Amino acid sequence: MKLGKTHTVLAVSFFLATIPLYGQRAMVGLDVGQTSDKFGGEAPVNGLELGLDGRVVILRGGPKEAWPKLVAGGEIRFPTDAGNHSTEYALFGGPEFRFGSHFSAGFHVQLRKILVPPSNLNGAVFNRLNMNLLELPLVMQYRFGNAPRHPFLEAQISPEFRPHYKVPTSAPYTLPDPAFDHGYFIRGTAGYIFGRWYAKATYETRYFKFTPAVGNPNQVYNWRTNVVTGGVGLAF
Repeated sequence: MKLGKTHTVLAVSFFLATIPLYGQRAMVGLDVGQTSDKFGGEAPVNGLELGLDGRVVILRGGPKEAWPKLVAGGEIRFPTDAGNHSTEYALFGGPEFRFGSHFSAGFHVQLRKILVPPSNLNGAVFNRLNMNLLELPLVMQYRFGNAPRHPFLEAQISPEFRPHYKVPTSAPYTLPDPAFDHGYFIRGTAGYIFGRWYAKATYETRYFKFTPAVGNPNQVYNWRTNVVTGGVGLAF
């Protein structure tokens, strides 16, 4: 089975298995939007991106005992042009604490796999290394009311840590690994829950910087991506 199909099956199986067993509150949605990617000194490239995401409350928090709720979920991102934009798979889980009746905050432990697109280096195709990431985003959400219908805002922010590199299966790779300098991602979401379904809009920016060295020729690994999407989903 191909790698992309394997991750898709795992993610879908996770959602289907978790919701009926533990789901006291679950959300599954589909997003459509535009991604803009800029690598090194190359011009930015825009393209269409699709996404599937979901989350489930595995354990409800206890407001009187100040227990956090425990959530888990994942997402899949796949562009229509994988030659210029990344395909991504992620699974996450973590606690979220409630502060009052409207605000909650916590952190997620997130594993993300990024299939990085190739580049053009000195007139030839350069296949970048794929990246496996450990991310620890701070997650904050504000709900405007506790009624079944209400708007909400959510923000996530996290530093990026040194990736674990994976050689693409399509071609051999002879350069040393690029030396990671720093990186981050920031995501903001605004949405409205209409009882059993919801709508949302999301903006995300991510940045990776690698030191100039043999493993980063012409700084082809330095990468900034901006994604704007809108989506709808179901709330169980």
